[in-house]
Amino acid sequence: MKTATFIARGRQHRGVLRDGVLLDAAGEAHHPDDVQFLLPVTPGKVIALALNYADHNAELGFRTPEEPVMFLKPNTSLLPHRGTVEYPRGAQFMHYEVELAVVIGRDARRVKARDAADYVGGYTIANDLVVRDYVSNYYRPPMRAKGWDTFGPLGPYLVTPDEVPDPDDLGLRAFVNGELRQEGNTRDMILRAPELIEFMSRFMTLQVGDVILTGTPKGVSHVHPGDVMRLEIDHLGALENAVAWESEDAEPLIAQEGKRE
Repeated sequence: MKTATFIARGRQHRGVLRDGVLLDAAGEAHHPDDVQFLLPVTPGKVIALALNYADHNAELGFRTPEEPVMFLKPNTSLLPHRGTVEYPRGAQFMHYEVELAVVIGRDARRVKARDAADYVGGYTIANDLVVRDYVSNYYRPPMRAKGWDTFGPLGPYLVTPDEVPDPDDLGLRAFVNGELRQEGNTRDMILRAPELIEFMSRFMTLQVGDVILTGTPKGVSHVHPGDVMRLEIDHLGALENAVAWESEDAEPLIAQEGKRE
């Protein structure tokens, strides 16, 4: 089942996508192009993975880490489908990252990988945006590079596991202004969702609604104000967001010595 939270005709709805239309609780149909999407889930926390695809690590010139490199994505970074991403003034290199987002469906503590599927409530698409000006060492949590407001688009749908034939074999694609820039498959993840749930739940409780961002394959490139990003994952739909300058009164970012491949 694909569900979405949206505003239509002045009211907020929680609807189901069926045959290309959104049906609200009263059974009224709404075309997805005619609604304002909200976040598909409101997480207590967002835990993100860096360096979880070997080809992306090679692209950036980093070695594969010995254990998961994790960081928390602030909830203030979250942005729904069709929301506008703000490009920081003074930034030299900002890029997208298409990622499979795993949504926790049951509180999980000390869960084994073999049982982890029972704790997955669904999947959605994430764009883990980055200002590379602030990336100098990826083995430290890149909070300043990835934690900006609007740097976490999520959606458009929450897709239940029964509609995802194999989460370990999903094609991922990122388009900028219609041009294919990034392409990969979840089968190339170093650690897959069950292993991540086992690792994380050893030391913290994963709660209902929490989101795990599972990393991105190679193919990142610069985006600019005026660009439109469209991220697709098989069976999950497409997440689209435009890029615009942040407000004119914002203090310009001071560039840091970082890696800007």
